[in-house]
Order: sequence, then C-alpha cells, then structure tokens
Amino acid sequence: MRRTSQKRTIAVIPCCNEESTIGSVVLKTKRFVNQVLVIDDGSSDETKKIAKAAGAIVISHRKNKGKGAAIRTGFQYALENDFDYVVTIDGDGQHNPVEIPDLLSNVMNNGNDISIGFRVGDSTEMPMWRRVGKRVLDYTTSMGTGGFVTDSQCGFRAFSKKAVESIVPTLKGNSFSVESEQLINAHELGLKVINTNVSCKYNDLDTSTKNPASHGLSVLGYVIWVIAEKRPLLFISAPGFALVAIGILLGIYTFQFSIQNSVFLSAYAFMANILLVIGAFAILIGLVLHVIPRFIKKLR
Repeated sequence: MRRTSQKRTIAVIPCCNEESTIGSVVLKTKRFVNQVLVIDDGSSDETKKIAKAAGAIVISHRKNKGKGAAIRTGFQYALENDFDYVVTIDGDGQHNPVEIPDLLSNVMNNGNDISIGFRVGDSTEMPMWRRVGKRVLDYTTSMGTGGFVTDSQCGFRAFSKKAVESIVPTLKGNSFSVESEQLINAHELGLKVINTNVSCKYNDLDTSTKNPASHGLSVLGYVIWVIAEKRPLLFISAPGFALVAIGILLGIYTFQFSIQNSVFLSAYAFMANILLVIGAFAILIGLVLHVIPRFIKKLR
C-alpha cells in the first residue's frame, strides 16, 4: 500500500544534523504519504542536500531554533498548502515509517483528531534511563491534561487538519517540549486523542543531539511552566497557601518557645518570615495569572 487514502497527506520531519539517517527516512516515508517535508533546523552537515536528493521538499532555518519551531514551520506549510492530514516523524531513524498507515488510520477512520505513537513492548528497545525520564514527563504532562498520558514524548504522530488548525496558534515553545505542549493544548481545545502502538529503534543509534539530563530537565521545566500558566490557582496559589500555613505554624512555635524558655529562636523567626513572604507572593501571582487572561477575554 503506497497511499492510505485519496486525502492529501504530508509527513513533516524536523531534523538537525541527521545526514546519516535522513535519506533513508525520507525514502521510506514517501511510500505512505503524498509529500515529505523536511525542516532543516540549522544543520551544519549535508542533511539538506541528502533530503532533497531523496525526494523531500526542504525548508531550512538559518540557525537552530529548536524542535518546537521546526514543527510549527511544518504545520504552517501543511495549512498553507491545504493538506488534509499531517504526520510528524523524527529524522534520526528511530521510528519505522511502515507504521504511518496505522497512525493515519486512527484519525482518518475513527473520528480522532490526533494519533500518538505509543512506544510499547520489547520492540521499543528503549534504555531503562530513558524509560524513567519518559515516565516522569508523562506524569507531569498528565497534570496539564486532566488524564493519564501514556507517551507524552513520542514525536511519531498523525494530525487531522482540524487539529493542526487548532493547535498551531497555541504553540509557544521552541524546544523538545513541543510534544507535551501539543497534548496539553489539545486537551484544552477538546480535541480527541488516541494512542497507536508503534515500535522504536534505539540500539546502535545516537538519537539525541543534547545531553540527556539537560534535555529532560529543560523539557520538564517548560512543561511545569505551561501547566502553571494554565492552572495558576492550583500550581502557584495553592503551594503559596501551604507555605503561608507552614510559616504561621513556625511563627507560633517560635513565639511559644520564646515565652516558655526566654530564648528567641532568631533562625526560626527568619525562616517563618521568608515562608510567609514567598507564600504571599505566590498567592498573589497565582491570582493575577488567573484573573488577567479572563479579563482580557472579556475585553475582546
């Protein structure tokens, strides 16, 4: 099967310095979609040349802007050229393009808006340290979606045109956090998301251009900020109330200890004041972030 349907489909491949794998990925991918678009995100090697030779349309960023920016560029191209469905697949060879029809089928035939590749089973070859980091990011992303997310970081996905049109204006991050951001925003927009089992190759592949620890921490930090921005009362004000409560209890203890023992615990008093100030500030910030967006909506 060379094409999944008469609907126009495009595969968007964000990549940076993937000259060793991009040719093979393009050749395998174009069997299952109408067009392959490679977003060359500031590569310094022959990625652009090889991708074109393999039959892909290539859009190049002059400098590296990040995976999120590359995905946005690909989505914009798909919308401007009126494609009905978009597949995103990484250019490092870890995903198997043969599984593209399965991803597309779940948005073409089953009433879903987004089909997420779910790396499951022994076929994923995922190292243990990646499994642990992935699970942390899955749980964190779940906080922003209100439900359990099975594979928040898999970049192998299929989108309906409706999903792309809805999500593009909401994407702000430029980094690898784009996968989590898509899911959080999809939940906010009421889009239907489904998992599709896929394999994933890691053995003999250096699939990351960043230090894994810094990569994971940067994604985690951005995801937490996105969640806090969308639910400021829960993730900023509520912890603020907790800090204020602890500060008050510590202050009471310090006062009582001073009365009973005629000794003033200056360190405890200082800590109580710090907790009260930070807690009060967090409560205020959470309230402001909660009120301002609603006020702006009313003015529109």
